Amino acid sequence: MGVYLGIEFGSTRIKATAIDETFRPVCQGEYTWRSSYENGVWTYDLSEAIEGLRQALSPIRPIASQVRSVGISGMMHGSLAFDRDFRLLVPFRTWQNTMTATAAQELSEAFAFNVPQRWSVAHLYQALLNGEEHVTQIAHITTLSGYIHYLLTGVNAVGIGEASGIFPIDSEQVCYDADMMDKFDCLAKRYAPGWSIKDVLPRILVAGQSAGCLSAEGAALIGGVLPQGTPFAPPEGDGPTGMVATNAVMPGTGNVSAGTSIFSMVVLRRPLAHVYPEIDVITTPTGRDVAMVHCNNCTADSNAWVRLLREAGELFGARPSTEELYTKLYRLSLEGDADAGGVTVCNYVAGEGVTHLDAGMPLVVRRPGAVLSLANFLRATLYSAIATLKMGMEILDAEGVRIDSLVGHGGFFKTAGVGQGYLAAGCHTPVTCMETAGEGGSYGMALLAAYLFSEDSLEDFLQKRVFCDAVKTTVLPDPETEEGFERYMKEYKRLLAVEKRAVEAFLEETI
Repeated sequence: MGVYLGIEFGSTRIKATAIDETFRPVCQGEYTWRSSYENGVWTYDLSEAIEGLRQALSPIRPIASQVRSVGISGMMHGSLAFDRDFRLLVPFRTWQNTMTATAAQELSEAFAFNVPQRWSVAHLYQALLNGEEHVTQIAHITTLSGYIHYLLTGVNAVGIGEASGIFPIDSEQVCYDADMMDKFDCLAKRYAPGWSIKDVLPRILVAGQSAGCLSAEGAALIGGVLPQGTPFAPPEGDGPTGMVATNAVMPGTGNVSAGTSIFSMVVLRRPLAHVYPEIDVITTPTGRDVAMVHCNNCTADSNAWVRLLREAGELFGARPSTEELYTKLYRLSLEGDADAGGVTVCNYVAGEGVTHLDAGMPLVVRRPGAVLSLANFLRATLYSAIATLKMGMEILDAEGVRIDSLVGHGGFFKTAGVGQGYLAAGCHTPVTCMETAGEGGSYGMALLAAYLFSEDSLEDFLQKRVFCDAVKTTVLPDPETEEGFERYMKEYKRLLAVEKRAVEAFLEETI
């Protein structure tokens, strides 16, 4: 029996998931890593990426001979700039950075299309605006998944979903938007970079197309775990792989991926009527337009509080497993007041594009009459994890975007019913979670690797073969929680004014 391998370079884990021909996970490996803030830039060490890949693949070795195909996924956006020999010119600039505001604004105005700060082209143009020395040497820009794919196969290409976070896409022609490329070059020529944008972007592929095979150099790089010649699917971002992992690639379907960051994606039936700085327009792995609300901050702050509570428990000899700790704390939050009892949390450990903040500083406030209980505090932290996303989803609702189904996946949903219920209340729509809710992008990428051997459309492949008998649960919005969450949001929005002042007072020298 053959297996299909998906590898994801996520924000906190490098994860490898192998699925069998029934599309269920049969083997997994992972490596924990984290970004670092160096010289004003959020980055990751690419040598650690390779070491992490080797470790994540180690459990796969016993079944390596059965692997029929592989796919690489990674955190979307950000930028890696290389010279003509693919030598890295400056450290990897991740999606966490909010230092491209001027570039994003100028490009958005020139294109009449929202270009978020996270996108690769925003980082590229900001480097031009800054007069950075390396820009004249640039021959290639790509993303983390595109780079790892290149190292393993020698093919400089990305899936169209990943490409849509590099540069705007013409979804009808399945290519980068030609008019916008011309506009970019007109803007860039003032800085004489010596290259055209079309020459530095990676090639675009769609789901089901071959993206090369494991090269001899790639096989050596991963320690010979997989044989040379193993086929590869087009590398994708965690947004498109999340769509695949949740069967949300048809118009009217949507999903929410919630972990270190949180983002929703809704496949559009028609183009949006207006341009919104809070809404990205990306694509599915086959090129359908998608409205994306991307928030930099989700569970990083609540995870820090869980670690603090673990330390408190350890003072008294309590040593729960991580799963038990999270499960009990998440469930305890359900006992809190519907509006968190007057406790409000701002979870911004980094800047937040949706609310136009270039840096973050986590805050907890409570009114003098607030009920400060552990349950209320936990509920406030979990509400805050999805509060900014809720603000973005309200824009789509006002646009008349109808969502037929919303599927949640990622670590926020691992404790049954808790995060799922809060999201349902916040978005005023039923939320479904599948048994693979915690698998995330590596599972979705494994499905795209399997799709290399299918002649069906991606939509039919997922609907008729992968998810036809999926185990899933759906939670309806609870009216009391909906009302409480709305009251909480009024306080949260007031707290954002305090957050802005706190950033100015404490962090102004670092932004």
